[in-house]
Amino acid sequence: MKKFLIFTATIILVVNSVLPAAAHPGHEHFGIGGEVDDIENKIEDLKQKITDAQTKTKTLNSEIKSMDGNIALLEKEVETTETKITELGQQIEGLTLKIEKLEVTLSKLSELLLNRIVAAYKVSRVSQLTLLLTSDGITDLVNRAKYIQIVQEHDQKVMTDVQITKDTYGEQKQLREEKKQEQENLKVQLETQQKKLEEQKKQKQALLTQTKNDEATYQKMLQQALAEKQAIEAALVSGVKEGPVKQGDPIALVGNSGYPGCSTGAHLHFEVRKNNQWVNPGEYLKSRSVNDQQEGGTATIGSGSWEWPLEGDVLVTQHYGQTPYSWRYAYSGGIHTGIDMYSNSSAIIRAPKDGTLYSSKQQCGGSSIINIKYIEHGDGVISFYLHVQ
Repeated sequence: MKKFLIFTATIILVVNSVLPAAAHPGHEHFGIGGEVDDIENKIEDLKQKITDAQTKTKTLNSEIKSMDGNIALLEKEVETTETKITELGQQIEGLTLKIEKLEVTLSKLSELLLNRIVAAYKVSRVSQLTLLLTSDGITDLVNRAKYIQIVQEHDQKVMTDVQITKDTYGEQKQLREEKKQEQENLKVQLETQQKKLEEQKKQKQALLTQTKNDEATYQKMLQQALAEKQAIEAALVSGVKEGPVKQGDPIALVGNSGYPGCSTGAHLHFEVRKNNQWVNPGEYLKSRSVNDQQEGGTATIGSGSWEWPLEGDVLVTQHYGQTPYSWRYAYSGGIHTGIDMYSNSSAIIRAPKDGTLYSSKQQCGGSSIINIKYIEHGDGVISFYLHVQ
């Protein structure tokens, strides 16, 4: 019977040496949260500085400061995300070690429990009469009965500990998977942030290159972009109605009207408005692959049902949205409001969708005259075609 006590004591030592640390996952601390908080405070300060810079009169210096603020902000956001990824990596590593310990503990406890079940089965087959007959007196009988009771109580504790360990093991594995998923999500977020950071740096470099770091040149380019917008607004008021057109009908030729005040070369500026608000033309155009001169290589643009206004080998020189050149569109918050394109195969511009065609000639950027076509498609949707011949 003393062997039973020694065996049981061994079980308790094994359980107590591993189980307490494994059963309380919330007590472990891997974090570097203070560093994250400090970075996030700096991010808020940078956001305020950017807002302050944007409310001031547009100058080249203020534009550069705004871009520098955005770059600093994005760098802090990247740093924050990288820190969180590192912190999660530490947590995952810690959880992995705990899980490995739990696996060892569970294996040992299961083995011990199996042995105890066998031993308990043997004890249970000893009848009270046999126990009485084999005992050396009443004291020995009482001691044997106590031993059996202690062993049974310890067996019950082992069974309980096995169940606790199984539950903890499952919880830790689930927690680790959640941390891994969170880390993967942050890696995707980091990739997006890094891409935005590189784009912002390119925009700043483009600004300095295009303006030659000269305030007068900067102001001239802002005025040219604004003049183009004003020409479109005037065209909506004074445009001459030409009549209905069907999808695919030729409506104009790609040109360079508005040069030098509102154009830098032959291309089509294709723009779409919905209820007089700029929208991404790609949401109306069919999906197609184009040569991407802005970013290099090829790009797939389009998610709608309209045909493209140009046929053949289409090259996109500037996308809709923020681009290396869109800093000059201060009136739209630095958004290029259309897609600039041309084709090596054809200069014919075709109606992408049925509608009513209008044409207009407007002064743009001094003495330059820009030719504009636009089509009313109904439901508040208008498509514009600028710089046509």
